[in-house]
Amino acid sequence: MAFNAKKIFPIDRKPGTAVGIDLPLNSPSVFRSNYTTKDSIKSNLVNYFLTNTTERYLNPTFGGNIRSFIFEQINSSNTDSLKEDIQSKISLNFPNINIKDLEVYSFEDNNTVSIEMTYEILNTGVEDEIQIAFN
Repeated sequence: MAFNAKKIFPIDRKPGTAVGIDLPLNSPSVFRSNYTTKDSIKSNLVNYFLTNTTERYLNPTFGGNIRSFIFEQINSSNTDSLKEDIQSKISLNFPNINIKDLEVYSFEDNNTVSIEMTYEILNTGVEDEIQIAFN
């Protein structure tokens, strides 16, 4: 009999083992660590959205390039193309994530873009959301 077994990352079973670096980088020690894969993926997504393309030395295609979008005239067609761009780049850079819902809100008066994304980590059933505003 088959059933949907949920995958648990082995490192999540070791409570004292760090998985990644947490954001923001303002802790009293050098870095604050993440101890679960869920928190690490969320920090990686925030880092992805805050990074422009060609900003990483050995990985020039990494980054959401959202800040460059803010300096364009914001309208509904731009936000639709930004939404498609985010979906395609996330699927390339984060193959273990399934985007369940993605909304891009634009505020033309103050040239601000807000991104709300709900995602699922594949084979785990773990869902999380991220909200970022760029101005």
